[in-house]
Amino acid sequence: MRFDKELDEKNRNLHAFKIITISYLKAFEEREKIKQNTMSNKLNASMSLANPNANGVSRKQKIAVTLGIVGLFIFTLTIFNVDLVNHSWFLGLSISFIAVGTILFSNDLYLAQQEGIKNNAVWFKSISSRGMLGWITGVVLTVFYIVLYFYPNLLGLGKDGAENTGLVALFDPLSQLLSGRNASQWFVYGTLYTLAILAFGYKFILKYRHSRYQKLRTISVMFFQLAFAFLIPEFMYRLNSGLPYYDLKSVWPLNYYLFDEWSVKSFISSGNMGLVMLIFGIVSIFIITPILTFKYGKRWYCSWVCGCGGLAETVGDPFRHLSSKKTSAWKLERWLIHAVLGFSIVMTTAMVYSYLGYKNNEFWLTREVFIYLVIGVLSLLFGGVMLFKRQEFQKDAKYGLIGFIVVVALLLLMHFTGTTKELFFIKSGELRSAYGFYIGSIFSGVIGTGFYPILGSRAWCRFGCPMAATLGFQQRLFSKFRITTNGGQCISCGNCSTYCEMGIDVRAYAQKGQNIVRSSCVGCGICSAVCPRGVLNLENASTKDRINPKEVLLGNDVDLMDYLNK
Repeated sequence: MRFDKELDEKNRNLHAFKIITISYLKAFEEREKIKQNTMSNKLNASMSLANPNANGVSRKQKIAVTLGIVGLFIFTLTIFNVDLVNHSWFLGLSISFIAVGTILFSNDLYLAQQEGIKNNAVWFKSISSRGMLGWITGVVLTVFYIVLYFYPNLLGLGKDGAENTGLVALFDPLSQLLSGRNASQWFVYGTLYTLAILAFGYKFILKYRHSRYQKLRTISVMFFQLAFAFLIPEFMYRLNSGLPYYDLKSVWPLNYYLFDEWSVKSFISSGNMGLVMLIFGIVSIFIITPILTFKYGKRWYCSWVCGCGGLAETVGDPFRHLSSKKTSAWKLERWLIHAVLGFSIVMTTAMVYSYLGYKNNEFWLTREVFIYLVIGVLSLLFGGVMLFKRQEFQKDAKYGLIGFIVVVALLLLMHFTGTTKELFFIKSGELRSAYGFYIGSIFSGVIGTGFYPILGSRAWCRFGCPMAATLGFQQRLFSKFRITTNGGQCISCGNCSTYCEMGIDVRAYAQKGQNIVRSSCVGCGICSAVCPRGVLNLENASTKDRINPKEVLLGNDVDLMDYLNK
């Protein structure tokens, strides 16, 4: 009897446990249903046909991210002056971790999917939608650029011959291997810059592997950055230490230091090699650049060669959709980038003018000859444009005339009021450094790159690069390049406009069937790559009828056959 009572009690306890367990499971199921209903309501509320939630991170991607963080952590340790005994070993380890992590992440993200457009959930990720992570990334990049440009001692740069410490010392073995000298903050920056383009370039190639054009141009910018911007200048220093650093693909006005006094003197004193390099820089401005722009548009440089464009296309690819498409942004762009170009012309002329004498000197030019030579070249260029291309300028012709007058007036003011020590009533030394500080450091570096997660990847190229302004001017006037559109195939999905990093409303052109001939277009071709209907095509053809705003066909145009026959 006692045994039966104990058995009944155990059965009752077991039964109670079952009831509690079943109740808990039902409650859990109800909670999951509520979550699903909430998500379903969210989908219904947004009327979205796609999942509005960012994709989760797989186990392989977590491992890849961890490797990258470990590599960055090694760099962080050196910033806080943690003594790493073997710099060569730790440098190789950190670079390898970052590169391998990026490759593994990219492989798992894209190779598991079919080829095609892969811009999924970009507006639902914090880092690519101006969320908290995006702002944090922007602040970190901006702080890094400020420290790099203005406080390199915080990175461990030794002053007055002192040994490097910290992060800069970590790169000493690599710098010694390439050029035979210790690293500087610029060598550190160049190494990290090149590593970023190579690693994220690989990611970009996988993402757009359905497009042969995207693969070729990405390989191109990776090659030019590694060879021309990083390795060749270091090897040239080993061959001739008197040569200044010279990125052969960097053309004035982007290469603002080419005509600085120390640079010109170094070229001249380095013999035939230095003289050839100086002449090559001048020929690039007046001959090579216009010819290539005529044949291929500004894309030959901005999307295939330029290091700034290379970083924007690779590292900045996740942020390309953040570029403003507002009309106000376009108006600001037109005024600002041409104002920077005018500023570049005046400041470069003033920089050269400041170290020329009033009589014959080692530079074969006097101040008076130089200033009138510059004014003469500007007048010839402006006069030719007004004579042959005035109709294309239309109402902008008067703004061009005003800008020309302002630049010439400033140059004449500098000539007639300047002294041996002051130009524009400012000390010559301070004036020479002003251009490099405001344009080369603040705009292109701190704002142009640090603000990727906020303003998009091409803020510098769009609003501040004087080289982009020069090439855009040439592209708009006489280039063969255009993007043709097939308006009849356009479904107005808006992918082209969304992912245009230069803020061009591509869809508006496509809907009307107009060719896209814009000064700001860098010919990256992403608008064509993300178009699901093949509406857009990058072409180099005859300059005749390149701009066709009046030939838009609407409805049953009676002149349709005449238009097609042409």
